[in-house]
Amino acid sequence: MCFDVEKIRHDFPMLSQSVYGRPLVYLDSGATAQKPQCVIDTVNRLHSTMNANIHRGVHYFSDRMTALYEEAREKVRRFIGAASREEIIFTSGATASLNLVAYAWCEKFLHEGDNILVSEIEHHSNIVPWQQAALRKGAELRVLPVDDEGALRLDLLGELIDARTRVVAVTQASNTLGTRPDLPTIVEAAHAVGAITVVDGCQGVVHGGVDVAALGCDFYAFSGHKLYAPTGIGVLYGRREVLESMPPFLSGGDMVDKVSFERTTFAPLPLRFEAGTSNFIGAVGLGEAISYVESLDAEAVMSHEQTLLEYATERLLSIDGLRIYGTTANKAPIISFTIDGCDHYDIGMILDKTGVAIRTGHHCAEPVMHRFGVNGMCRASFGLYNTTADVDALVAGVQRAVRMLK
Repeated sequence: MCFDVEKIRHDFPMLSQSVYGRPLVYLDSGATAQKPQCVIDTVNRLHSTMNANIHRGVHYFSDRMTALYEEAREKVRRFIGAASREEIIFTSGATASLNLVAYAWCEKFLHEGDNILVSEIEHHSNIVPWQQAALRKGAELRVLPVDDEGALRLDLLGELIDARTRVVAVTQASNTLGTRPDLPTIVEAAHAVGAITVVDGCQGVVHGGVDVAALGCDFYAFSGHKLYAPTGIGVLYGRREVLESMPPFLSGGDMVDKVSFERTTFAPLPLRFEAGTSNFIGAVGLGEAISYVESLDAEAVMSHEQTLLEYATERLLSIDGLRIYGTTANKAPIISFTIDGCDHYDIGMILDKTGVAIRTGHHCAEPVMHRFGVNGMCRASFGLYNTTADVDALVAGVQRAVRMLK
């Protein structure tokens, strides 16, 4: 397998910048990934030469933009292994996707006395919508805990999933710990009692991908901006029969069939869940990002990222007082850590002055912080464009921070 990371880095113009007179070392791809030039060019070209609303017009530009939008939907379908294009809903991001299910599905199928199961390592976007749904409907929110390594306690599934469980929502890869749960086991346990399964794929779709048909989940959500695509575009995959059973979430233009003051009927899938003017340029940008990712050797990318993860783990653990959270095997290329006697925010600020961009805080995963007894962590998250030299710069910056803070 050949993976020329230096060649790939040239595809990402953001990485050529300097910060405070030092070369940028970008280690915050878990929050948002940088964009390759082909995606930037596509978005700029469409804004300049093809900007016209979709599905509504008969003129050339509307027709052409509609075709590009639907081509992007087909790219997404193939990329995640969905059975049909009707199962691909474009949204503004994973948060909107998850809220769509939490409102539309739960409005019809969740009842008082039912329960929803989420895991302890979820992003807030896969906790709060379910929490609010439970409050609205008089249901119970249950939590699947993790052990000290950050692995989900699957031995407790039998206690937490029962005949009144309606939803099991879990991440494909933790944005804080990197943990990759055993999704097939969770999906099987949920389906055994008739519950639907909802997977947050924001990190997983980037690092290893997914085949939703093989996985068998009912819903799968991800954001484009973590997959080297523009911001403001995301995807909700839903099994067709489940989507067809749900009422619309948002109402307005393009999601209707017929409208009168007496009665409104709704458009078929997928438009039923795409009310208003869609981010059609963002969707085509997402399609371009998928094409870029598919042009690379997937196994080589994963091997490269795994090498970075192992190298960074070894080097960081050589620093006295540093603790890494999330130590399961086969984790995503994300490292969250603290250092005894050093505030995570101070470490991040010092690293920034050396040109190294990491994340600090609770990473929209406060329950994880509570589980491990901290108020925040430093997080380095890797993309396919990172190098061992980036890791060396991270380690040198952390060592400098320790000297300054202790």
